[in-house]
Amino acid sequence: MDTTLTPDAESGLRDEAKPSRRDYDALPASDPKSPVALFGTDEPLAMDSGLTLAPFQIAYQTAGTLNAERSNAVLICHALTGDQHFAHTHPVTKKPGWWETLVGPGKPIDTDRYFVICSNVIGSCMGSTGPASLDPATGRPYGLGFPLVTIRDMVRAQAMLLDRLGIRDLFLCIGGSMGGMQVLQWASLFPERVFAAMPIATGARHSAQNIAFHEVGRQAIMADPAWADGRYLEEGTRPAKGLGVARMGAHITYLSEPALHRKFGRRLQNRAAPTFSFNADFQIESYLRYQGLSFVERFDANAYLYLTRAMDYFDLAEDHGGVLAEAFRGSKTRFCVISFTSDWLFPTADSRAIVHALNAVAAPVAFVEVESDKGHDAFLLDEPALFSAARGFIDAAARARGL
Repeated sequence: MDTTLTPDAESGLRDEAKPSRRDYDALPASDPKSPVALFGTDEPLAMDSGLTLAPFQIAYQTAGTLNAERSNAVLICHALTGDQHFAHTHPVTKKPGWWETLVGPGKPIDTDRYFVICSNVIGSCMGSTGPASLDPATGRPYGLGFPLVTIRDMVRAQAMLLDRLGIRDLFLCIGGSMGGMQVLQWASLFPERVFAAMPIATGARHSAQNIAFHEVGRQAIMADPAWADGRYLEEGTRPAKGLGVARMGAHITYLSEPALHRKFGRRLQNRAAPTFSFNADFQIESYLRYQGLSFVERFDANAYLYLTRAMDYFDLAEDHGGVLAEAFRGSKTRFCVISFTSDWLFPTADSRAIVHALNAVAAPVAFVEVESDKGHDAFLLDEPALFSAARGFIDAAARARGL
């Protein structure tokens, strides 16, 4: 986890200058700095809400080379606030790709062997169509006029992208957290297109506790006067304070108490004694304020509302008569389910429920619980046990695939 502390974090979340139309045109929503697949009015995306989306676009990134048989494609599914820049410099933050620990030459997802794809999910804000995109019917940002999105909608859109790229099936589908939900949905919705699946730090449904945390974040955004009922881009405002608070609250759920204690404890921030004020006296306060500040520079508030809602709606068992095993009946996909001992957002029990469902229909599955004190975010960090498990599973699947 990034533990950078900055002076800006001392004073809380600063007010944002009003963005102009020029500012909007430079936003990642309209200028993703990555390839984009365009789908016209004759290629609508059918959505679970009963609505259709057309036209729309999907922003994506790739690494590696697709082999002649088109059999070595790997789809990475990103988490809630992730994007397509899995192994590429981020166009806003200028930081390295968010999964460069796992993906690259010689790494478990070896870009010298595999063709790796990651698309920005529908409803997000890094170039795929979402609430920050312009509605062609009005010429204004969709805002809350954008249809509600589900995990299944995201996967259907990804399938359309793969069709556009001429990729019939996937060697591997992999992702953590919300990305893991997409992996499970892929394996259930398109089992014939997924040879191997690796859902990490995820669950087959969102718990009541997780829905509650998301609702607190959404209410923080909507309580910000600058949110303007979701029309802030038109109004020339930005709900930076509300979105920053939402990020602060969510970020706590990605960590663990041991990790917080090790990195911050009760240490004061650049002072020898408390100020007896509401400044960021403690290092952990300064860190969280910095996380809030940096997040609002790269993410859209309405997209945060939409994607958290998509996670809340996810319940794979409910889609199959309340029986999770039925979601995977007849599947020949190879699974490796991974959890972390200190992840209280998606605890190991959630992963075991997936494994039990797969066992019930005799689907091939391996399960690894990684000992880690890094919390939910462990799947994004330098975690050797994760790398070892991923390499072993992927190499074995590659041999079975003939790669």
